[in-house]
Amino acid sequence: MIYETVAAVDLGSNSFRLQVGRVVDDQIYPLDSLKEPVRLASGLTADKRLDEASQKRAIEALRRFGERLGGLDRGAVRAVATNALRVAKNAAEFLPLAEEALGFPIEIIAGREEARLIYIGASHSLPMATHKRLVVDIGGGSTEFIIGKRHEPQLMESLYMGCVSYTLRFFPDRRIDRKRLREAQIAAAKEIELIAHDYQRLGWKEAVGSSGTARAIADVLELNGLNPNGEIGITRVGLDKLCALLIKAGSAEALDLPGVKSDRLPVLPGGVAIMSAIFEELDLERMTYSDGALRQGVLYDLLGRFHHHDMRDSTVAQFRRRYQVEADQVDRVEATALSALTQLAEGAPLPQDIQFLSWATRLHEIGISVAHNAYHKHGAYILTYADMPGFSKKDQARLAMLVLGHRGKLDKLASLPPTDSSWRLIFCLRLAVLLHRTRDDRALPAWRVTTLPNGYQLELPHDWLNANTWTAAALVEEAAIWKLIGHDYIVKSKAARRVS
Repeated sequence: MIYETVAAVDLGSNSFRLQVGRVVDDQIYPLDSLKEPVRLASGLTADKRLDEASQKRAIEALRRFGERLGGLDRGAVRAVATNALRVAKNAAEFLPLAEEALGFPIEIIAGREEARLIYIGASHSLPMATHKRLVVDIGGGSTEFIIGKRHEPQLMESLYMGCVSYTLRFFPDRRIDRKRLREAQIAAAKEIELIAHDYQRLGWKEAVGSSGTARAIADVLELNGLNPNGEIGITRVGLDKLCALLIKAGSAEALDLPGVKSDRLPVLPGGVAIMSAIFEELDLERMTYSDGALRQGVLYDLLGRFHHHDMRDSTVAQFRRRYQVEADQVDRVEATALSALTQLAEGAPLPQDIQFLSWATRLHEIGISVAHNAYHKHGAYILTYADMPGFSKKDQARLAMLVLGHRGKLDKLASLPPTDSSWRLIFCLRLAVLLHRTRDDRALPAWRVTTLPNGYQLELPHDWLNANTWTAAALVEEAAIWKLIGHDYIVKSKAARRVS
């Protein structure tokens, strides 16, 4: 379904942002935006748990966002959370409360997925160009680096350093002196040094900063004439002057310069230190600014899904190529699994169930590239920890769980609630894999599956079961596996003779 109005929610480590846009001819025009300086990262305790105060600020902000989003369909809104919730050990407990306040699901995205979406947002807000661009986004808890061309990112990385975390680490009492600033710059430089060679080797023609930190620094430099020759954006010369002024003032709050917004002042020192290190390590002289960032990227990625240009489909296809999945076998298993799902759903399976079952069938054998023994475990491991553009961490976890559960015993999924819809997908995938273990194109008999109050029933022709004793025995074993976890699995012949 295509929506006229779409919205993105960015749960950043420094600020929460809401962007509402109208879709016109494959372009998104802003209708409304909200910003809340939640500073989630400042609420991370020493043992990486969100404290009660930061959670309260977050919930209150999300309730306000939820009021603005009232009336929008679930498919028209996408909410993503970044570094603070990536690292918070109590994110799983906080997330349901946050989703209830917002009224929509929230995805915790990986660092490189954040980088991909940032680049999409930045590239859509810049004039179209044929040259490569370096986009840098200093957030509250992480900094993303992307080289891309037009709307396609080519190299992406996310480093664990941000304006909030660095301000808390190096300027805890908000005092700034030369020693502290240099320590922050050196720490950031050490992080950037790990990626600098690969980025400089690929190269770029134009450097672009996005999001609040880059905007704040650019505003200060421009409004106070710190850039040489009245240049626009951020320059190395201007940054050096700003650092000197911060040291002289002794704190960001004492910096008597127009252009610094009050909500940005508390985290300005950490942001300036990181930006200075970026200029030094990547040998930059100047950087322009882009209004587009993560939330705009989320909107355009959402628009792509409406038009069947879903990045997740591209990622799955790329994984199939990378891990040399046997295409013919996948096609057989996918067709049978989707047929089973359609029967169980009485002809109307949920679109998201179709998607996940299709992705799981296409990827269920990727672990064979590691080793055939326990390949489902290898595949689940890959899907859990690999960078998968377009997928949230929650989506990756579900996909990994389906692949893990497609063979072997099921007690490994004991934490999955009995009513979870994923059990239906697991049943469909396991059945399809079992029926196609011969890995050839021989036709299957007429078969039918139905839902039982506490499980499933499979009906097969009596003659076929007698002629395929190996498969019949495997089905009896399968029924026993489901029985061990408290689920019924009945296999019947068309004569209604129970075989298990």
